[in-house]
Amino acid sequence: MRLWLVRHGETDANVAGLYSGHAPTSLTQRGITQAETLAALLHNVPFDHVLCSELERARHTTQLLLAGRDVPLRIMPELNEMFFGDWEMRHHRDLAREDAENYALWCNDWQNATPTNGEGFQAFSQRVERFIAQLADYKNSQNLLVVSHQGVLSVLIARLMSMPAASMWHFRVEQGCWSAIDFCDDFAVLKVLNSRAIWREGE
Repeated sequence: MRLWLVRHGETDANVAGLYSGHAPTSLTQRGITQAETLAALLHNVPFDHVLCSELERARHTTQLLLAGRDVPLRIMPELNEMFFGDWEMRHHRDLAREDAENYALWCNDWQNATPTNGEGFQAFSQRVERFIAQLADYKNSQNLLVVSHQGVLSVLIARLMSMPAASMWHFRVEQGCWSAIDFCDDFAVLKVLNSRAIWREGE
């Protein structure tokens, strides 16, 4: 089985430099173009199923990427980005001033501290583990598309590479690109990271 990984297109929050976990934020025109470009790059991939975050920016990206194609779609909350609680749609400069103590704690110990009224990294990474466990449901699939978010996809890659979840920072998943992980006898291989190439059969 090949797992195709796609991050949602650029959003208004990305441009503004805001923390955007579960809060709604629309794709920019550039984000729309990124998704449409991916549709062309991956046009020849015979996807068996699509697994998508329930957040609008991921769903919009999926809609554009699969335009005109009939592929079974499953919306999965496990693929949602980390929830930042009171920090949603806030800039780090404001948080450093208005929630200084909690923000400093999180910056200094992000694996154990928790955004104010948000989701801690431990709970977030456990949620990604639950998604990984559900991949067994698709063991007979050849090509599985996953459309999600930077945090989720980075943790996902790290864990599938048998690395700690905190190793996520080694795998920055860019917008407008596709990545691929191959499975063989429960052994995962990162075949492609952040490609902007057209996929052709046999590659």
